[in-house]
Amino acid sequence: MKNKLVSLAKRPTGLPDKDIWNFEERAIPELEEGQMLVKQHFVSMDPAMRGWLDDRKSYIPPVQVGEVMRAGSVGEVIDSKIEKFKIGDFVTGWGGVQEYALTDESMWFKVDPSIAPLSYYIGALGMPGMTAYFGINEVGAIKEGDVVLVSGAAGAVGSIVGQIAKIKNCTVVGIAGGPKKCAFLKDTLGFDAAIDYKNENVYEGIKAHCPKGIDIYFDNVGGEILDHALANLRMHARVVICGAISQYNNRSAIEGPKNYLSLLVNRGRMEGMVVLDYANKYREAAMQMGMWIMEGKLIVKEDIYEGIENFHETFLRLFSGEKMGKLVLKL
Repeated sequence: MKNKLVSLAKRPTGLPDKDIWNFEERAIPELEEGQMLVKQHFVSMDPAMRGWLDDRKSYIPPVQVGEVMRAGSVGEVIDSKIEKFKIGDFVTGWGGVQEYALTDESMWFKVDPSIAPLSYYIGALGMPGMTAYFGINEVGAIKEGDVVLVSGAAGAVGSIVGQIAKIKNCTVVGIAGGPKKCAFLKDTLGFDAAIDYKNENVYEGIKAHCPKGIDIYFDNVGGEILDHALANLRMHARVVICGAISQYNNRSAIEGPKNYLSLLVNRGRMEGMVVLDYANKYREAAMQMGMWIMEGKLIVKEDIYEGIENFHETFLRLFSGEKMGKLVLKL
C-alpha cells in the first residue's frame, strides 16, 4: 500500500512557493509492536505551520528538510499493535500532511464522531479551540464586563475567543478583513462591533468602539494592529500574544511594538501563550466547549478543501485571507 504525503523540500524565504514541498508516494512499512496505522480523514491548516518551517529556536523544533509536513489530524485506526487503540477507533493527533500515519501512541487521543463531526476535533474541539479557551480564560483572565478586542477575529481561534467572551458577558470587538467577515462577526457570531482593517482606520475604529479602552487584547496578527491596541489599553489590561500572522512571511526583521510603554503606564501585562502548555486540561476544556456547541452558544465555522494535491493552495489561504473560520484539508 502506498502513502501519499507532503514533505519539506527546502526552507522558504518569505511567503512559501510550491517548490518548497515534495509531493510523494512512499510505501507503508509493516507495523511493529507499539505502532498503529491511521487512515487520515482531515488535516488541520494553521498559521503556526509557517513558523515550523524556519530553522530557528521556538516552542517546538522546526520541521526538518525531508520530513512529512507537521500538522494536526484526525482519522480512523485501520491496523494496530497497541492495546489501547483498536481497529475502528477514531483518533486525533499529529499525523502530518499524509493519507496514512504510521505512529506510536504518544500524543494521540480517541474521539467520538457520534458526538461531533470528525473535523471539529482539529478545530473547535482541537488545537484552535483549546488555544482560544485557555488563551482567553487563563492568560487573559477574562471576567464579566471586560472590553475584549480580538484580531484575526474571523479565523479559527479568534472567532472562538470572541464567542467565549460573549458567553462571559463581555463587550467584544473583532478586527477582520473585508465587509463579509465583519458582517459574519456581528450577525452570526454576535460580536458587538467589527473593524474592517482593509477598509477602515483601525486606530480610529478602536477609539470609536472601545471609548474607555481595552481590558483584553487577544492578538493573532502582530505588527501595526498590535501597536494600535497597545495605545488603547485600560488600567490593568492583559494582552494575549497568540500569533503574529502579519509577520510570518517577512523577508526582513519582525516589526516589534512601539507602544509598549502603555503597559507600564496602565500597569498592564503582555504574555505569550502556547496551547501545548495546557495539554493536561484539554479534556475539561473540550467538555465545556462541546456543551456550548450543543446549547447553540458556540457556532463553529469551517472552510474545507479537498485533496492532498491541493495542499499548497489551501495553505496559502491562511495568509491571503481567503477563508472563514477553521481551514481544513479533507483527504
